[in-house]
Amino acid sequence: MRDRIQRLMLYILMAMVIAVSLMGCSAGEINVERAKIKKVSIGDIELAYKEFGSGYPLVLIMGYGSTMDMWDTDMLKELARKRRVIVFDNRGMGLSTADDKEFTIELFARDTNFFMKALGIERADVLGFSLGAKIALELALDYPERVRKLVLYATNFGGEDAIPAAPDVMEKLTDTSGTAKERADRMIKLILPDEWLKANPGYIKLLPRVDESSTAENMKRQARAMKEWKGAGKRLGLIIQDTLAITGNEDIVTPPGNSLILATRIPRSWLVRLKGGGH
Repeated sequence: MRDRIQRLMLYILMAMVIAVSLMGCSAGEINVERAKIKKVSIGDIELAYKEFGSGYPLVLIMGYGSTMDMWDTDMLKELARKRRVIVFDNRGMGLSTADDKEFTIELFARDTNFFMKALGIERADVLGFSLGAKIALELALDYPERVRKLVLYATNFGGEDAIPAAPDVMEKLTDTSGTAKERADRMIKLILPDEWLKANPGYIKLLPRVDESSTAENMKRQARAMKEWKGAGKRLGLIIQDTLAITGNEDIVTPPGNSLILATRIPRSWLVRLKGGGH
């Protein structure tokens, strides 16, 4: 069972989202791999997205340097059986464009707000992973009318109170040198625990097929946005949504103590800690 839970960090999210009662209408078999890529204009930029299934909307916000095709396809299929699931590329990532505005967490949250508005989504459940969860926090605080329920996986809340990763971990995470494969290899070794990687040498076959890519420059802009974010620590008590914080107790990118603090400070919150789970 542990191997099934750990085989993809994002597969965990599916079970946790269901656990927090993010339910909707039933749907048939969903062909995630062949879903059409769509684009919508948000001011001066275009955001690329896909959607699957039907029911109450569930918006997924991806993490640092990552694209919408990195979500686990099994997870998307399961969620789309009962939900309208929307995934998208943040500005400057994958197939989404960017202008010359400085990247900030607040700007990403604003993008998400207008993205939802453009798709006719008045309110949705929102699931954020890593950097995406920081964006989800800002979205819930700045645009609370957009968010019904909130899932925060593998994240912190920024600012001085947050528990940082070790300096060498962040250096490796934000290193944009080398080929796309070399960057991916470095990231995988950070987000999946060593013990699991040794026990599953064929893990690469379990990963989603990734066709999109992002420029090194825009990844650096994202990294600066994370570093310069003043955080939401002092505002967590203002979050009104039911919130689920999820962490792996072997996460070296975002130490699990951050999720405990999130669950302590957000009034209507729950915490799930995954034994042996990474980022």
